[in-house]
Amino acid sequence: MGIVNITPDSFSDGGRWAGPAAAMRHCDTLVAQGADILDLGAESSRPGAAPVPLELELQRLMPVLAYAVTLGVPVSVDTCKPEVMHAALDAGADIINDIWALRQPWLAGGVSAAQAVAAHPTCGVCLMHMHRNPADMQQFPMQGDVVVQVKEFLQQRVFDAQALGIKNNRIFVDPGIGFGKTAEQNLALLARQSELAPAGVGLLAGWSRKSSLAVLAASVGAELGATDVASDRLVPSVVAALLAIQRGARVVRVHDVKETVQMVRLWQAVGSVPAASAR
Repeated sequence: MGIVNITPDSFSDGGRWAGPAAAMRHCDTLVAQGADILDLGAESSRPGAAPVPLELELQRLMPVLAYAVTLGVPVSVDTCKPEVMHAALDAGADIINDIWALRQPWLAGGVSAAQAVAAHPTCGVCLMHMHRNPADMQQFPMQGDVVVQVKEFLQQRVFDAQALGIKNNRIFVDPGIGFGKTAEQNLALLARQSELAPAGVGLLAGWSRKSSLAVLAASVGAELGATDVASDRLVPSVVAALLAIQRGARVVRVHDVKETVQMVRLWQAVGSVPAASAR
């Protein structure tokens, strides 16, 4: 899943694709590099981010979405607003990727996020775990056994989606790396990732360029004189994606599509080579 941030304040690429023309070119690039899915986001969910007004999110998103749906790959829209979900699905989006896991009501009263998705019988949905909200999630991270809490939350959200008629083959879950967790807690979620997805649904992993990768590698970086710039987190991002795939992730959400595709193809090629016979 290739990330297209249509925002001026993304933590990872600083608004490089904020304009419609630039975002469309980036869609082309990611598909050419091997992205199987495009994930369009017009509201930043970085730590400390303020909510974006509905009209502005739609203004940023809709022109790029209209182009992306012509490129021959499924298109995901990263939003938590029911109104945006409704508009995006009507415009041809295939997947809703929601950091609030369909918990938001319709702001003007009426249909909720869950109902907006349930009303489209074929769309996919990704339900993510987030502790608190983007404005304060890293100021007050989770306490206790993070794996147990995330697992229970995702299980409940899947149950709630199923109750609305959303079938398992339409559902993915995301443990929400970096959303209200410490670096150590994120690492625990990766180590025990196989415990997290409820039976019958897929798991999406989003480690790309997350600050936890810099925290975990800080001592090595200091020795090498490295600086912590999000775009410099390429190698640990690709390694984290591989570890997630090995632990059962069916989708990896990444900024660096070309390098991640190269890793996946090498990993698959090695797996297809028969082991040497014992002598």
